[in-house]
Amino acid sequence: MATTFARFPSPVGELVLTASDTALKGVRFPLPRNRVTPEEEPEWVEDAGRGPAGALLARARRQLTEYFEGTRTCFDLPLDAAGSAFERRVWDLLRTIPYGATTSYGELARRLGDPRATRAVGAANGKNPIPIIVPCHRVVGARGELTGFGGGLDRKRWLLEHEGALLSLGRA
Repeated sequence: MATTFARFPSPVGELVLTASDTALKGVRFPLPRNRVTPEEEPEWVEDAGRGPAGALLARARRQLTEYFEGTRTCFDLPLDAAGSAFERRVWDLLRTIPYGATTSYGELARRLGDPRATRAVGAANGKNPIPIIVPCHRVVGARGELTGFGGGLDRKRWLLEHEGALLSLGRA
């Protein structure tokens, strides 16, 4: 099945959204970490605004626009993130972190039933293919410090400030 992509200009830089006919598959930040561009993905086709994938990408762009305007606090999109069973459990748990709140890697590990899995949770968090929508930016270090983020710490700080989460950490 082909992957359809669309570019989305946002306050944190141009994002590349990818979807199948049934679900959103990815959100990519414009970073060297994402060295492969859509043009270098032979099975990707650019969104022409038609068909199921085009409708899904339009819905994702609309919801992201509302998020960045401050009128949307959660997303309602079908998602298909490729990952291991453990990674998918972590990503599902990320979606339960409320808008404007943060949690730690250790707390997520405890919620998964294994307090020793902090590093594994961090690794899964770092592999999240659908950032912002699956809010991995809401995970901070044990003492509330900003730690790694695939989009870069400046983007993580921006997203948390946008949601008001840094105020609750006393780091605004």
